[in-house]
Amino acid sequence: MEYDQLKLDNQLCFPVYAASRLIIREYQPYLDELGITYPQYLVLMVLWEQDAIPVNDIAKKLILNTNTITPLLKRMESMELINRERSSVDERKVIVVLTNKGIELKEKACNIPTALMGKLLDGSIDVEELKRMKNLLTNLINMLT
Repeated sequence: MEYDQLKLDNQLCFPVYAASRLIIREYQPYLDELGITYPQYLVLMVLWEQDAIPVNDIAKKLILNTNTITPLLKRMESMELINRERSSVDERKVIVVLTNKGIELKEKACNIPTALMGKLLDGSIDVEELKRMKNLLTNLINMLT
């Protein structure tokens, strides 16, 4: 019996996984300058959009479990990028708030997407193809969540 369905070349998951890892690798030099990891960068981007939000909202937006995000937030708090505070409305909720240091990183990080896009556009993919790819991946994510 042939098992073509098990060949790596026939998998959707592998190119998505490999592309994700390679894109994150391209981010790394920029993030190293800021002293943060890619997951920390994602949390910061969520907070730069809307500060003072519950841990559960961050986890949902990043498609992470709270037991995954909690250690990440603890490290970010020890780096003085965020504070975690109990909600005054609902004690069960923990609200994540940017510190001044976290807010200041926004200015330092604002050129990262443009720099990364410049690297991606040096290849054989144009802006419209990247937009279509992002939309297709967003649709896939929506379908799977």
